[in-house]
Order: sequence, then C-alpha cells, then structure tokens
Amino acid sequence: MTKASLQTTPSMPERAVAEADDTRLRKGGQWSEHRVRPGDSLSAIFSQLEIHSHLRPILAQKEAAESLRALYPGQLIRVRKEAGQFRELVYEPDDRHVLRVVREGDSYRVQKDVKPVEIRRRLASGIIRDSLFVDGRRAGLSDSVIMELAGIFGWDIDFALDLRKGDSFTIIYEELYRNGEKIGDGKIIAAEFTNQGRDYQAIRYTRPDGITDYYSPDGRSMRKAFLRTPVNFTRISSRFTLHRKHPILNRIRAHKGVDYAAPRGTPVKAAGDGKVIFKGRKGGYGRVIIIKHGARYSTLYAHLNGYRRGLRVGSRVKQGQVIGYVGMSGLATGPHLHYEFRVNGVHRNPLTVKLPAAQPLPARYMADFKAHAQPLLSQIKLYRRTTIAEAARQDQG
Repeated sequence: MTKASLQTTPSMPERAVAEADDTRLRKGGQWSEHRVRPGDSLSAIFSQLEIHSHLRPILAQKEAAESLRALYPGQLIRVRKEAGQFRELVYEPDDRHVLRVVREGDSYRVQKDVKPVEIRRRLASGIIRDSLFVDGRRAGLSDSVIMELAGIFGWDIDFALDLRKGDSFTIIYEELYRNGEKIGDGKIIAAEFTNQGRDYQAIRYTRPDGITDYYSPDGRSMRKAFLRTPVNFTRISSRFTLHRKHPILNRIRAHKGVDYAAPRGTPVKAAGDGKVIFKGRKGGYGRVIIIKHGARYSTLYAHLNGYRRGLRVGSRVKQGQVIGYVGMSGLATGPHLHYEFRVNGVHRNPLTVKLPAAQPLPARYMADFKAHAQPLLSQIKLYRRTTIAEAARQDQG
C-alpha cells in the first residue's frame, strides 16, 4: 500500500567513526591514488604508487593480505606520504569497511573500520491479496525485511496455511544509507500483523543486560521454544491422523506426524534447542534424526537425503540450526520431510499442539520496555488508520 519516512537516526558510534574518518583524510602529507584496472597486479599497483618496497611487509599482515588479494577492477587505493616517505594506505574492500595500513617506524599497523552508516526509519503497510511475499514487495519491502517479518510472527501465524485475503501488516523498520545512497535494510523496530481478525504486535527491545529480542506489548517473547514448521515447504502432503492408507504399503496405519513436501536438498532445521539422541537409518523412515528437548519433548525428522556435516549423536543444536536436508530415503514416494512431535513420549499433532513459550521479559525491565514500546505502537496505530482511510478513498474512486 504505502511507505513513508519516519526519522533519520545516525547513532553515536557511527558519528564518531565519521568524524574520525574526516580527521584522517585531513592529515598532512601528499595523497595519491590508483583505480584498479582489469589485469592489474598488486606488484604493478604498488609500483605505480611508488611504494613497491612496502608490498612484502604489508602482505605479511594477515588482514591486509586477505583484503588486498581480493581486489577487483574499479576499486580505489589511496596512499599518503610525508616528505616522500610512505605513511598510510587506505582501501575500501566493500561498502561497509575501510582498511588502513599505517606505517609506524619499521612496523605496520592494520585496522579495519566500519564506514559510517546513516539509519533512517521507515513506515510501511500492506493488505494481503496474494501472498506475504507478493504483497510485501507491493508495499515496497525487500525480501530480507519480508523474511524478518515472517520470522517475527512465525510462531503464532503459519504463513503457508493461516494467511487470508484481507489480512494486513504495518511495520517500522530501518533503511541503511551511506553518502545519501541506500545500501540495504536494517532491522524491523516494531510491527503489527492482523490475521483472520486477530491483531499481533511485536516490538524489538534491547534489555539493559544487552539481550535483544522481540516482545509483545505485555512483555511476552514472540519466540516459542519450538518452531511450528522446521522446513520451508511447498505443501503439506500428509497430515497427522490415526487412519491413513499408506501410499506404498497400501494398508491402513497411523500417520503420527506431518509430511512437508519440498525439493530434495531443502535445509531442515532443528525445531528447538536440544541434543541429538539418534542419527541413522530407521526402517521405512530412511535417514532419521531425533532430538531431545529437555525432559518432556522430542522431535523426529525422517526421509532425509543427508545430514549436516559434523552432526553426531550427542551434538547440541540450537533452534533454527540446519541439521539435515530433505530427501526420500526409506519408504517415500517423493521428496518430503516427515516430522513428528512428542510430549512425554506421546505423539502430538505438530500443526496444533500448544507450543511452550520462551522466557518472558523480566519484571525489572518492564517499565523501561513500556516507555520504549508505547511511542512505536502509537506511530503504527496512526499510520495504519491513515493508510486504511487512504485505501478506502482509492477504492471508492
């Protein structure tokens, strides 16, 4: 629907880097530069800049060597001399960093600075007509922001199954600029998603102890202890049921999990933090991984094509970490993940089981959190009301 500027917020560290950058450029001495051309070698470039005798000691510095050996045409190398003597080399290996090699007597000091970035906050909103990706792009959002939005609300909303036409979203997020040009997107600061008439809100908050997470307005973590779906799938090919005709065995048997159809090789993620207690073949399940999550919960992943390198029984895994890849090992008619969720050893439907929540915000942080959250939620409310009214006028026109 719409997208609007909210405010520009260069952070204190970024301003400090910018000021330091300006100070270095104003240093005394004579600056010369070389624009890298196709076919250039470091030896030729250093000769052109009349500092060839410094090539070997500079390349002896690991960080300098790694950056300079990755040169490509169009990049700029600048050199500062004082009284004809080499003092400093400045090189920008990418959009975000500046590499400096400073001569100090007979030694060389290498430092890699983060280039100053201007952070601008934006508001955007949209109404679901086709899909989250299509309508997110229609609202002017990048794929990375759309994926982050799905990740924030993914524990409460299954975006493959629960989304309906008329659902809507409004977000405040960061855009990153350097020298007036956008170089990418930052984090979502606050968001609201309306799904089937129910409103979900999330605010990004960094606690005084340094931990950053997304929380609901009452301080509940948006994360759950488990992912609802451990793989990006194209469709559910078979649901949890106690009476299913097996497609290969051709007889009725319980299907105590959910089958997610996906291309062979699609990454499979650990549904929650835990410990691998089984990795190997298990009859008709083919290649299997079983993860134990504390005393009550366990998850099973079957018909895998392969395992993540280095994964073994006893390995500790984190929620969202890749553990294997979709396949069709065992008794399978096509590539898919068979996923089971057990509570106290009893199979439960992964699509409907109530997932335990992650730890809420500690009470001692609530006052600070609410002072941070309230202005953001007010901005979202006002923007949403304005854009809905605008959309209504356009529909009438």
